[in-house]
Amino acid sequence: MKVALACDHAGFALKDTVAQKIQSLGHEVLDCGCTNTERVDFPDYAAKAGALLAAGQAERAVLICGSGIGMCIAANKIRGVYACVCHDQYSAHQGVEHDNMNALCLGALVVGKQVAEELVERFLTASYFNEGNYKKRVDKVLALEEKI
Repeated sequence: MKVALACDHAGFALKDTVAQKIQSLGHEVLDCGCTNTERVDFPDYAAKAGALLAAGQAERAVLICGSGIGMCIAANKIRGVYACVCHDQYSAHQGVEHDNMNALCLGALVVGKQVAEELVERFLTASYFNEGNYKKRVDKVLALEEKI
């Protein structure tokens, strides 16, 4: 699987840990920046990763900022990106399984390296259920996206 990885300056400290975890699980990292701790604007990097998801050039994305919230808000403005902040293991896999989440947003100032690795693993090993009530509800979300 190709995984877009993006961070801002506040998320940079966690970026290498996340990249290594993605690779250790057998996936390819598409590095969308940033490349150091110099102050940058998170929407620019959420847009880079989100564009890869929207174009089908990545199947998933991991976005990191200080809280995860800024990246989440920016990413969800891109059609076809379904991002959520997850700081617990249950949400990291359940968001994929039930809601077809394709972008995991992490707060580098909220979770440490070990927790981030666990969240990334849960996110990347989960699969969307795509049947029954799960499909019906996701289809309603897709209809909202088309309508509004």
